[in-house]
Formats: sequence, structure tokens, C-alpha cells
Amino acid sequence: MMRRVAASAAILAVVGLAVMGRELYAPYAGYTGSQVLVIEPHMHTPAVAGLLVERGVLHHRWPFLIWYRLRRPRHTLKAGEYVFDRPLTPLEVYRKLEHGDVYFHSVVVPEGSDRFDIARIVQQQLGMTPEEFLRVTQQADLVHDFDDKAPTLEGYLFPDTYRFPRGVSAAAVATAMLSRFRRVLDSDLGRELRQSPHGLHGVMTLASLIEKETSDPAERSLVAGVFARRLKQRWPLQCDPTVVYAARLNHRFIGGSPEPITRRDLKFDSAYNTYRHAGLPPGPICNPGEASIRAAINPTSGKFLYFVSNNHGGHLFARTLAEHQRNVARYRRQVATFRRGTPESKRSAE
Repeated sequence: MMRRVAASAAILAVVGLAVMGRELYAPYAGYTGSQVLVIEPHMHTPAVAGLLVERGVLHHRWPFLIWYRLRRPRHTLKAGEYVFDRPLTPLEVYRKLEHGDVYFHSVVVPEGSDRFDIARIVQQQLGMTPEEFLRVTQQADLVHDFDDKAPTLEGYLFPDTYRFPRGVSAAAVATAMLSRFRRVLDSDLGRELRQSPHGLHGVMTLASLIEKETSDPAERSLVAGVFARRLKQRWPLQCDPTVVYAARLNHRFIGGSPEPITRRDLKFDSAYNTYRHAGLPPGPICNPGEASIRAAINPTSGKFLYFVSNNHGGHLFARTLAEHQRNVARYRRQVATFRRGTPESKRSAE
């Protein structure tokens, strides 16, 4: 009798192992397209298994849970955002969660973005609060090893495409961007930057102005030349983007572009207002790309002292105030014509 019981138990054990083995190695996908699942921190494993079954990633809970019991306490499941886009076995699903193969979001930071722009981008892409990012990037001591004059991290959050997981901290995002800038410092460009007579702080501040003034690669060195000559003569730079940045600092502006600047804005008393104060502002007003940094290091020589928009994405440069005033008058006529919607504005737009 005992032998029969033992034999039956052995058979059941073998069958159980066979069924479990089959289930562990059987791919399954009870969904179409892809599934995005968020495993929250401190979520209990039975709840994780239930969520996986509910969303069609697993067919049954028990193979996953049995494997978990066999693996613990040496291994744990990691919280995060996971993407499932093909049939996986329970063993593969378990390993994915055990290794923390979470989904990484691509975050594109365009050249010329300032801290407020980036705060809005990480809010949209990562769900991070803008206030948290702005608070972290206010801590200038993180860059004082190479720029002890920096008032914030502005200028050193290098524009690039980054990949971050859900729930990443603002400090980790800022650190990744600073690390990318440190790679620039270690390059040939970084050596040129350090050797510039303007110093790293001055070059990066100037590069940020160039970045905001023009997106035309052919104009960057020309704009840099205008600013260099105005600085040499101790003239106010009269750079409109510095006034916009002063308004951002004053109002903590995070959304899209603020309203166009007015004559009243030009009188706003801020150290960043280059209409009121000669010389460079206290620090960068955005995060420039390599092209603008190179332009700041190597401005074009010549006699241009002024420039104004040509209403076609570029600028008209002038050597004298009289020539500049004619260009400004032309610019204003084109703007007025465009607003009236006359045939001339259509020809200008072409």
C-alpha cells in the first residue's frame, strides 16, 4: 500500500514538473500591438502577477509565482515601466522584471533651450514637475569646478537626445546633461574654449546669445563678430533674447514663448537686460550647441556693428547707425505689410 502511494506521489510530481516546465517555456501574448505596464515600488509579487495576467502578458499566475518562490530571496523584481510587444514565456517575463529591463523614453533637448524650456520638455516626456527641475538646475555649485562664476546650470545642460526611464529624478537628468557637456570640455573644442581670452564663462555666455539670435549656420560667426566689436567698444549689446530671459527669471515663465517684448520691457531693470547694462549678462541665457560655441571662440572679423531681422529667417548687417536705421525701417514696413495681409506680404513670404 505504501509503495503504491509513493509511486503515485512520484508520478504526480513528475507530471507536475512536466506541466510546470511546459508552462514556464510556453510563449504567450493575450494582447495586440504592445502593452505598457508600470510596476510600482513596493508592489507585492502576487499583485504584479495579477497585473501581468490582467493585461495579457501571462496566461496564468502560478508558473510565474512558483518561479519567484524558487528564486527568492536571492533575486527581487524591480519597479519601473515595462513594454511588452511580443509573446514571452513566463520565464522571460520574470527575467525582464528581475533584470530591470525598463523602457527608456527619448528626450530631445534642442539647441538654444533654456532651463524653463527643458523643464517643460521633461514634464511632457517624463511626468516630472517643472519646479523640481528648476530647483535642481538652480544649484550652480555643480559646475563650479569649471565655472565658478556660473549663477545656475544654465549654459551647461548640453542639448542632445537623452534616454531616461520613468520615475528618473531631476538630479539624474541634470547630471546626464552636465556629463555630456563635460565630454565637450574633454574634446578639442573644450581645449579651445578654455584657452579663449574671454574665458569659459564669457565664451559660453556669448555662445548662448548667438544661439538665440540666429539659427542660420552661416550667420553665427557674423553675429559673434558684431557682439565682439560692441563689447570691445563697451557698447550695450542690445540683444533682445536677454530681455526675454530677464522676463522669464522675473515671472518664472515655463510655458511656450512669452509675448513679444515691448519698449517697456527694454527698460526692465535686470542684470540680464543688455539694453540697460553694457557687457555680457551674468551668465548664459540658454544652452548653446557646438556651432554657436565655435562661433563665440572664432568671431568673423570686419566692421559690422548692427544687425536686424530680414523677415526671412536671417539678418541684415550694417556698419553704420544710418545704414542700420534704414534696415530697421525696412523691417518694420515688411512687418506692417505682412500684418495687413496685402499682396506685397505674400511676395515677401515667398
